[in-house]
Amino acid sequence: MLFSVCALSYFLNVLCLLLFLCCTPVTTDSPLPPIDDSVAVYVVVGIAAVALIGCVLMVIILKYGRNSKFGMKGSSSVISNDDDSASPLHHVSNGNNTPSSSEMGHDAVIIGMTKIPVIENLQYFRQSGSMLKSDTFVQHIKRHNIVLKRELGEGAFGKVFLAECYNLTPDQDKILVAVKTLKEASESGRADFHREAELLTNLQHDHIVTFYGVCVESDPLIMVFEYMKHGDLNKFLRSHGPDAVLMADGQHSLMVELTQSQMLHIAQQIAAGMVYLASQHFVHRDLATRNCLVGENLLVKIGDFGMSRDVYSTDYYRVGGHTMLPIRWMPPESIMYRRFTTESDVWSLGVVLWEIFTYGKQPWYQLSNNEVIECITQGRVLQRPRSCPKEVYDLMLGCWQREPYMRHHIKEIYSLLQSLAKASPVYLDILG
Repeated sequence: MLFSVCALSYFLNVLCLLLFLCCTPVTTDSPLPPIDDSVAVYVVVGIAAVALIGCVLMVIILKYGRNSKFGMKGSSSVISNDDDSASPLHHVSNGNNTPSSSEMGHDAVIIGMTKIPVIENLQYFRQSGSMLKSDTFVQHIKRHNIVLKRELGEGAFGKVFLAECYNLTPDQDKILVAVKTLKEASESGRADFHREAELLTNLQHDHIVTFYGVCVESDPLIMVFEYMKHGDLNKFLRSHGPDAVLMADGQHSLMVELTQSQMLHIAQQIAAGMVYLASQHFVHRDLATRNCLVGENLLVKIGDFGMSRDVYSTDYYRVGGHTMLPIRWMPPESIMYRRFTTESDVWSLGVVLWEIFTYGKQPWYQLSNNEVIECITQGRVLQRPRSCPKEVYDLMLGCWQREPYMRHHIKEIYSLLQSLAKASPVYLDILG
């Protein structure tokens, strides 16, 4: 810009100087011969033409030179192609993960007027061994003690089965468990498997799905988790909403609808699990009702078997290759700058509250993925659900503040939900 202005000024100065010289009469005392009038005219016209062409070129450069063919101005917003691998949770030391220009990927999408490089695999994250406790002991379970019953689902990693496990606890001969198998038996796949097992062993909380141990005697490698009778929370919410219908013996009968107090009870339990993860400096990065499980007596725990990216494929934004982004649950800084912190989990928790009080609806269900990204990055938020109390929606809005430091603290969210839940008693006979 500065160069263009200087060049234009230079052309105009030269033109004025030559016009002055050509038009000034030459005195008789001058030793130089007088300039012919026709030559002077040609010189002035030529210089004027050159100056005019230069001015036109400068205007073109000023008007069009700063814009790319994509319409971008300045530096673009980025997500990054960080090759994260290992576990569904991520241990962080500071949480500020802004990428440099060297980290930007070759694959990109055009969202609105912005070209955004993308993460190649968001759901599995690098886990540094130094972050784990030095005395971590992963329980090894004998293969002959595991009896598979039926398949529960399948993900990119392998399959999940319902199984009976013998001699797992001292007070029970056998218990039902969920068994996660590893499809890929490569060296890197095995290393990721063992890192995830160590990570999960360190997570012990009433509202985090219990990890029992591994079986590595032969392929496939197996992880053993507690079995949650009623499956994932999203399906549970949908089946206990106002429009749910249960087929039984060829007749239609309405399912029992969740009450407001029961929804608060569910929300409180998820918040308790997130308080624990934050206290352990773990960031979930894919918190949603599809990644929570429901057991007996309305017990809810946070857990992710990795199946949801296949079962709930429409909840993820697939961008080339294997990239799956849960953009409907992500805050602006996670979409644009690859920043994943406890504060970004707080944003996702706000979306989970919205899911609970809409009986499992998909956030922004009326919009395409591109439209969702534009809405989130432009500052729009989800509307208040019909069955949601004002106090809970105010809590959601506190989770969706654009600036991460302005969002509610995770402990504050848990405390507020706990107070609201105590105000209305919960009846747990909904599950029969």
